[in-house]
Amino acid sequence: MATVSRVLNESGPVGVETRRRILEVATALRYTPDSAARSLTTRRTGTIGVLLPDLYGEFFSEVIRGIDATAQRGGYHLLVSSSHDDKGALEAAMRAMRGRVDGLVVMSPDIDAPALVANLADTTPVVLLNCDVEGTAFDALNIDNFGGASAMVRHLISLGHERIAFIAGSERNHDAAERLRGYRAVLQRAGLERRAEWERTGDFTEAGGYRAAAELLVEAVRPTAIFAANDSMAIGALSALRESGVRVPEDVVVVGFDDIPIARYMSPPLTTVHVAINELGERATRMLLQAVEEKNVQVKVQETLPTTLVIRQSCGGCGSPVSAESRCFR
Repeated sequence: MATVSRVLNESGPVGVETRRRILEVATALRYTPDSAARSLTTRRTGTIGVLLPDLYGEFFSEVIRGIDATAQRGGYHLLVSSSHDDKGALEAAMRAMRGRVDGLVVMSPDIDAPALVANLADTTPVVLLNCDVEGTAFDALNIDNFGGASAMVRHLISLGHERIAFIAGSERNHDAAERLRGYRAVLQRAGLERRAEWERTGDFTEAGGYRAAAELLVEAVRPTAIFAANDSMAIGALSALRESGVRVPEDVVVVGFDDIPIARYMSPPLTTVHVAINELGERATRMLLQAVEEKNVQVKVQETLPTTLVIRQSCGGCGSPVSAESRCFR
């Protein structure tokens, strides 16, 4: 049994002929090691859990791509679930993963510290992505949502826009709230009018952006610029404007947030706030694997990823850059 274990786990020296015979018999029997039994011995499952609010759209696929590539390099596999912004579903998913994963990457607008403590073992490492959880009890990685939104509104003002509308994201979403806060703060500092009818609620989907843009078009006073809280809604807004015969950027400019891969291929190419989405997943996974190795006794780290502007044709071409990191693509 010990010799078979050394061969199948590649954990010790075994003669060439003996190794060949064991692998031949294992193949004939279609034998695979019992992962549950192995985890009892090693105290490792070789799996990390990923909990996201949704699995739809390029943003989440890019996050998962970054997580998966880094996990595989570390010899881990993924167990992925989504909460659909439902706190009960999130807590159920955490309980279901308990004992099945070596650590968790969690992105959720509904998570809080008490829920994490109640549904996970104390020894389970957790990295929070874009979660509004106070304190330093968990490793956390966030996007500079406020700074990115502020920079975009300043850029629109620098192009001469004073009537700037905003399509907000989902309610109770930390990213959405911070982007809306950045939009409002810059308008206030610039002394520009903020109309309630120019703030429309979306749901981070193309359909939500389409619907919000259509509502803005029937206002007595139209905005000259539409800032969507993510690229998916900006793409929906572009579609609504095109169907109504409104030219972009000649009549109305449209900008987004995230810089998902398809943004550069839109017509016109979409001006947006660039987020290193793939890197977000990679860095979260590196933090988690380090916590797994250190048995979750490491000093917890809270990091914020910076954002930059990518200026494309949907805002009328290149204006004055708002920072040294701003980039212009035609």
